[in-house]
Amino acid sequence: MRSILQLRVPQIAGDEDQLRGLKIETTAASSPSVVRFRDPQIEMAHGAGGKASRRLVEGLFAPLLYPASREPLSDAAHLEVGGARIAFTTDSFVVKPLHFPGGSIGELAVNGTMNDLAVSGAKGIAMTVTFVLEEGLPTADLEAEVRAMSGALKRAGVVMAGGDTKVVERGKADGMYITTAGIGTPLPGVKVDARSVRPGDKILLSGPIGDHGITILLARGELDFEADLYSDTRSVLPLVEALAAECGPGIHWMRDPTRGGVATALNELARDSGLGIELLEEEIPMHDAVRGACELLGLDPLHIANEGQFLAVVSPEYAAIALNSLQQTAGGEEARIVGQVRVEPANAVLVITRYGGSRIVDMLVGDPLPRIC
Repeated sequence: MRSILQLRVPQIAGDEDQLRGLKIETTAASSPSVVRFRDPQIEMAHGAGGKASRRLVEGLFAPLLYPASREPLSDAAHLEVGGARIAFTTDSFVVKPLHFPGGSIGELAVNGTMNDLAVSGAKGIAMTVTFVLEEGLPTADLEAEVRAMSGALKRAGVVMAGGDTKVVERGKADGMYITTAGIGTPLPGVKVDARSVRPGDKILLSGPIGDHGITILLARGELDFEADLYSDTRSVLPLVEALAAECGPGIHWMRDPTRGGVATALNELARDSGLGIELLEEEIPMHDAVRGACELLGLDPLHIANEGQFLAVVSPEYAAIALNSLQQTAGGEEARIVGQVRVEPANAVLVITRYGGSRIVDMLVGDPLPRIC
C-alpha cells in the first residue's frame, strides 16, 4: 500500500543541512560503539521486555544505532523537525491466539501504538501498518482483524497513512504478525522524563492489573481454570488527556505496563532515575480472577502484562487532583495512588505487603507468558 499522508519532514539522505534540522530527544542510552551484548544466540527471553530484552537493546542495538544518545529508554521518541515537534513510535504484535476475549491482534495493534504515544505525552494522529501473513491463513480471519483495526482507528480518531504486506511459508508466523509505526503531536505543557522524578512524588495506576496476560493464558486453554475475564486492551489517551488538562506541569513520568507488567515498568523508572519506588500492595487494584490464577500458577501479578492501563508519577501537590481527574473520566473509576518515590532503596522497587511486611520486586529475565502482545 502507498502512503497517503504527507508530512513536512526533511529527507534524510546525507544532506548535512537537512540533518541538522532533525533533533532526536528520546532514544536509548549507550556508550558510543561499545557492544556489550555477549549472549551466544537470541532466545525467547530477549523479546519479553525484561532484563534480557534490556540487555539486548542497551548492549547491541543502542551502541550501534544510537551512539550519540544519553537519554533513558522511552515508549516514543520526541523529534524536532524544522521547528515543529512530533512524537514517533514503532511496535510489533505477535499475540497468540489472534482473537481473545475482549479484543484481537488488530485492535491491540492500534491501541498499543497509540498508547505508547499517549504515555510519552503525545496524541496520536496517524499510523502505518505491516502485515506478515502466514500461508494458509483463512481470509475470514484476516478480514476480521482488518475490521477490528478499522474500528479501533475510528474510536481513536487516527488516520491509517499506509502500510505493507508480506506472506511467509506455512508454519512461520502463527497466522499473522503486525508491525506498526505511529506519529503524534505533543500534549501542551507535558514533559515526561524519568530524570525529573523526585523523592515524594506519588505513583498513580489507572485501573486493575493483569487482565490481559491472564486472559491470553486462559484463551490458549493451557489452564484448567474458568473465569469471566477479558483483556483490558483500549486507548488510554482519554485518561492521559484528562490528567494533562488538570495537572500537566505536575506530570513527571508515564508508562503503559505491557510486557513485564507493573514491576518491569517501575524497575526501569527506578534505574533511570536512580531512586527507589515504594508500592502499597493493598492499594493495587486487581480482579479476583487474576489474583486466583496467579496464586494457582505461582505468578506475581506485578509481572503480568496489561494493555489498557498506565502508570503516572506526579508531584505530591498534584496527587489528589490527578487521582480525581482519572476517577472522573470514563474507564478510570478504579484508579488509585499505589505508592511513592523514595531515596531508598535506590534503583529498586519495594512492595509493602498487606500484612505489613516488605519485599523487593525485580524485573524478570524473560516473561512467564510468551506471545501476549
